[in-house]
Amino acid sequence: MKKQSLAFALLLTCSAFAQTGSKVPAAGLAAIKEADLKNDLYQHADAKFKGRGAGTINELNAAVWIAEKYRSLGLKPAGENNSYYQYFNMWRNRVAAVSTVSLNGRSLSLWSEVAVAQMAAVTIDQPIVYLGSAASIDVNNIDVKGKVIAMDAVPGIVNYNMSLPYWRYQRFMMAKYGSALIAKGALALILIADNETETAWPDAVENFKEGSFDLEGGPNEKVTATVPVLWLHATAKKEIAANTAQLKANIVIERYRYPSVNIVGLIEGTDPVLKKEYVLYSGHTDAHGIRNNIDGDTIYYGADDNGSVNVAMLAVARAFKKNPGKRSVLFVIHGAEERGLLGSRWYSSNPTVPIQNIAAVLNGDMIGRNHPDSAAVLGIQAPHRTSNELTQMVLDANNEGPKFKLDTLWDKVDHPEFWFFRSDHLPYARLGIPSLMFSTLLHPEYHTPKDNAANIDYKKLKKMTDWMYRTGWKAANATQRPGRVPNFKLER
Repeated sequence: MKKQSLAFALLLTCSAFAQTGSKVPAAGLAAIKEADLKNDLYQHADAKFKGRGAGTINELNAAVWIAEKYRSLGLKPAGENNSYYQYFNMWRNRVAAVSTVSLNGRSLSLWSEVAVAQMAAVTIDQPIVYLGSAASIDVNNIDVKGKVIAMDAVPGIVNYNMSLPYWRYQRFMMAKYGSALIAKGALALILIADNETETAWPDAVENFKEGSFDLEGGPNEKVTATVPVLWLHATAKKEIAANTAQLKANIVIERYRYPSVNIVGLIEGTDPVLKKEYVLYSGHTDAHGIRNNIDGDTIYYGADDNGSVNVAMLAVARAFKKNPGKRSVLFVIHGAEERGLLGSRWYSSNPTVPIQNIAAVLNGDMIGRNHPDSAAVLGIQAPHRTSNELTQMVLDANNEGPKFKLDTLWDKVDHPEFWFFRSDHLPYARLGIPSLMFSTLLHPEYHTPKDNAANIDYKKLKKMTDWMYRTGWKAANATQRPGRVPNFKLER
């Protein structure tokens, strides 16, 4: 009896695995065409959408373009009010133009001579205490309470081992040096730029200008920081290092609300029971709009980030229309991802289908660049792994199809980019829903005007699209939906 029971259990396991690894229909793969991907991306990342900045009319116009694509492909509306749309509001806080900063009575031009890296609504008139290099400060043996502290930025603090812009440099400075000074009661922080920061100044300033964004009730809906962080150019060092300088600042924060939108379409499954479950494909509409001039262009087209994924989703939709799976397939292109995953946070909290019926989330972020034979999938290593079964599906799909050499470094806890936490699968993963993120990773033209349709590797984009489709097909047709890792909990 024991031998028979064991054999029966193995038979069931193998049967379930066979269903999980069910063959991808040739007609579905044939529906994914490189020419369609290229044609769609040239339209989606066109200059007429002006970089699809979140919350702007340009993002909304791009959303209409996506919805019309859904309609032409025959996707059912799965947003609100029998439409493809799910609107939501976001709050924005930014430094008002009336804000003033002066050094020794000399007014500094906001953004060109002084940049506000951390907003705080404050009025300050205090002497500046210069502490030298941030790396040499002994926080445990210094009194900074109630003082304006100035320090030199530390060269080489961000070591990506790749050619990337340093526009997030201040975050690392704050995490390693600034936060401890604020915790000890510093009134304000002044960071004096080094050569790396000077190079990145124009790009960094564009990010600081944007301010902060959040959904209503979110942690960044209102500015709660009370300590401003200012960047000054290296030319200010001599004046500050004399320890006779005075900072005078009046920082005013303006706050307002405006809309973004998720675009949601559906292909129903064929199984009368399983079609009530959903495989959710995820992308995001927005890019970075119009910003500082780089080599004569100011439009941040967002062809790779994240137009590449959006057009891949359209191609996957064509494949599932040719051959629907047993489970239904939901296509959600989220709004305002670049503002803090706002669209996915909203949809996962206000889903248009029962959240418990979402069997898997297949998210993509930047899938059209770098070496033609390499790629990454995040969510397959602990503690990021949400599902053992979904992990096996995505690895099997790679082996059966594109056979990418997988970069696993970006899925590690200690990777400095914290990449797993920065795309639209995250809100779903936090709910324990089996979730993956496909990517071909960052490149030097990320978040610049050179992230345009002409610079995409369309053969690689086709291979990535095939991989995402193969994985989704497995999830849509498995006898059992992907299991969840028990007691899943993300680090941090």
